[in-house]
This record gives sequence, C-alpha cells and structure tokens, in this order.
Amino acid sequence: MIDDMRTILITGATAGFGLATAKLLANDNKLILLARRQERLDELQKSLGDNVYVAAVDVTNPQQVKDFYNSLPADFKNIDVLVNNAGFALGMEPAQEANFDNWQQMVDTNISGLLRMTRLVVGDMVSRGSGQIINIGSVAGHVPYKGGNVYGATKAFVWQFSRGLRTDLFGTGVKVTNIEPGAAETEFASVRFKDEQKGKDFYAGWKPLKPEDIANTVKWVIDQPPHVNIDNIEIMALAQASAGMVIDKG
Repeated sequence: MIDDMRTILITGATAGFGLATAKLLANDNKLILLARRQERLDELQKSLGDNVYVAAVDVTNPQQVKDFYNSLPADFKNIDVLVNNAGFALGMEPAQEANFDNWQQMVDTNISGLLRMTRLVVGDMVSRGSGQIINIGSVAGHVPYKGGNVYGATKAFVWQFSRGLRTDLFGTGVKVTNIEPGAAETEFASVRFKDEQKGKDFYAGWKPLKPEDIANTVKWVIDQPPHVNIDNIEIMALAQASAGMVIDKG
C-alpha cells in the first residue's frame, strides 16, 4: 500500500549518487526527486513509476525551494527521509589562483542549499517524533589535498553541521547520518574540470567507487531499526587511501 511507504526526498537526483539511490529505493518507497534539469527528471519519473514526484528546483534559490515545499501533493507532504545529496566541486587551482565565483557556487550549493533543505523539513520531523536526515559529505572534509581548498571546507562544514544537528535533535526521534565517500566515478570530475575527457582520465587505470556503492550505503542506513543511528560513515575504494604526512625538504 502506498500509505505504508516511507517518503524519501533526494536532492541532486538526476546524476551520480542521487540517481543511483533513487533507482535503488524506487520499488519500496515514495520518492520526491529534486534537480535542476527538468528533462532528466521527466525521464526518471517515467522510468521509476507512479510513486515518484519530481520538481525542478535549484537548492540555492530560496524562492524555488519554498514554492516547491508549499506545493507538495498531500500524499508526499510527510517526508520521512531527507537525503541531502546536491553538491559539487569546481576547479582544482590553489587558493591564490582560484576563481572566486567557483568558491561562491560551492558554498551556495554544498552549504547553503543543504541548510535550506534541512531547515525546511526538520521541524515537521520533530513534530511527528520521527524522521531521518542523511547528508552526503566527503573524505575531503578531513583530508586536504592541493586544489581542494573550498570544496574540502564545505564538506568539513557538512561533517560539523551533522554532528551539531545530531546534538540538537537528541531525544526527538529524528536520526542524522553523514556519509563521506572518497573518489567515485560519476560526472563529479567532469563538472569539476569543466571537461568531460579530463573527468574520464581521472578515473582511468584504477577502480574507484561506483554510485551504486553509495546508494547501497544510503539504503543500509535507512533500513536500520528505529533505535539505531549511524552517525558517520567514511567509505573509499580499496585503491584510494590517505597518503599520510609529507615533508617538503627543498
């Protein structure tokens, strides 16, 4: 019965982790899928069936987000799980050479967009005494690398905000999880480099994570019993690890 299904809201749902998660969860849940590209949303809705509601929403636009939430159909209004997946990286230049507009776009999406969506739904979750917020962070929030400056900082924010949110929601029945993937083969690198071939080259010669790996992790987190909260997960491909401390002697 549709009334017995969980309602799951996924941002950034037409590519990468969001798309894989939507496909994995579609059979047993009602899905609300948000992304900026309407044509991809329409295709996704056709392929996933009747228990899917789609909306072209830019999470950096306060009015679009507000209008979306206020116009949700009655069958989709009670959101059980929010997956804050929308986010990206732009550029790999060191700070002294970076494009400030790229920095601003990452902050607007990875931080402000996540905050906007969270604040939208968390009050209703608390009122009902149940719900779950899953934030997609990154190992870049803990492990710095050259050119990762602001992207890593936004994901460090996601980690700390998730911990603060977990503290604020203690005793309310609402769960909070931060999932931190390492490098995964999605359109992430192509967007970052603004070059599809460079994106493909980044993943050549080794076996990175796949979007399905993170989708499976999201599903596992959601499927835990009510008394279990998975606070934080760091997940990387076997072929990737932190290189440890380095010293420049010259």
